[in-house]
Amino acid sequence: MKAWSAALATEVTTWPHVLTRPMFGMTALYRGKRIFAVLPRSRCLDLPNSLGLKLKSPSPRIRKIAQRDPHISFGDMKACWWSFEMNSNEDIRLALEWLGRAYEAAG
Repeated sequence: MKAWSAALATEVTTWPHVLTRPMFGMTALYRGKRIFAVLPRSRCLDLPNSLGLKLKSPSPRIRKIAQRDPHISFGDMKACWWSFEMNSNEDIRLALEWLGRAYEAAG
């Protein structure tokens, strides 16, 4: 997971206005002053091999996509924080898509 987190952070930090800060064994990703995700360093948000996505008030379309995506888990669909579980290198592209959605929601 550390290698995946590093790869994701390398890509996401090229996006406009993205800042990183250490947070409780994770790397928090901000768009300006708004946090939109956390990447694990020494601990995970929920599941092993997972990253956290903050999607406050997701649209019905995003909720439908999330419900069909086996990588996404959430205790409550209305909750702000969702987990994206990584299982292989092929999941990096999909993780970046979800990070992009969280980034846009933070804008």
